[in-house]
Amino acid sequence: MKLLRKLLFPFSLLYGGVTALRNLLYNKGLLKSKAYKFPVICVGNLSTGGTGKSPMIELLVSFLKDENRIAVLSRGYKRKTTGFREVLSNSSVEEVGDEPLQFKRKFPEITVAVCEDRQTGIEKLQNTADVILLDDAFQHRKVAASINILLTPFDKLYVNDCMLPTGNLREPKFGAKRAHIIIVTKCPENISNSTIETIKRKLKPKAHQEIYFSKISYSAEIINHDERKPISYLKNKEFLLVTGIANPRPLVSHLKNDGLIFEEKAFADHHNFSASEIEELKKHPFILTTEKDFMRLPDLSDSTETYYLPIKTVILNGEEANFKNRIQKVITEKR
Repeated sequence: MKLLRKLLFPFSLLYGGVTALRNLLYNKGLLKSKAYKFPVICVGNLSTGGTGKSPMIELLVSFLKDENRIAVLSRGYKRKTTGFREVLSNSSVEEVGDEPLQFKRKFPEITVAVCEDRQTGIEKLQNTADVILLDDAFQHRKVAASINILLTPFDKLYVNDCMLPTGNLREPKFGAKRAHIIIVTKCPENISNSTIETIKRKLKPKAHQEIYFSKISYSAEIINHDERKPISYLKNKEFLLVTGIANPRPLVSHLKNDGLIFEEKAFADHHNFSASEIEELKKHPFILTTEKDFMRLPDLSDSTETYYLPIKTVILNGEEANFKNRIQKVITEKR
């Protein structure tokens, strides 16, 4: 596969040229971006999935929802519908996608919607929300967000990557200059100050950019529709770990570091489980999965105990207050 991707390098040059031209047209004003009089916060990346956008959206929601009417707008990746659709707690993954459904069920008090055209989605939401969070919209140049938050994972920095299909970048690296905040996600627990400084030098932030570092924090409990149990419940228990995410390695390492022994079944990101796959899963008495995958798995409770392990993003080095203040400043300036 790696050899094939290298052979496709000429297509990477072509794709990079096309996206660079598109960005140039927006930068010069030949293609129009629309700005808004209320706060629009964009969370995105330069690469394909696996950078931690969902837990970052949830972090923003968690500290903004008490004092603001929040709406989250996503395109609803892999949904089978089109156009604008509000997400309800009883919506299906086929209707709205897994991550929007996850947001709504975790924060039922906020508005969540899907629309492939973010301008259309914002117009539909602007009378019901004070702050709109755009999930995975960094390349959606039709909208000029109040603040752009760019995520890049610790082990796959965008500066070390190249364009699709040889690499995983959706647009050239210099697109990062549109970001106001860059967050290095999925950092190790014990990241050193020297490593942080090395990464900052690699990213070469502009004068207007702030850099933060974050990690994924795993819950001490596993959860399903009806109950929650301590992670210790899995000690000496045979279970199957089912994942359909871009990079399950950190989760696998976390569970093994806890001394848990399990089988693994990894699917592609946003995998839609077939009837035959569900039947195979039912042969296992206990399944642990991710929260996103739990949205896509039907109820197996008649034959299989199924739980998910929640995660959240934590800003490192005591910088969470500064990060929150930066976001709050943007919201205040827009009012």
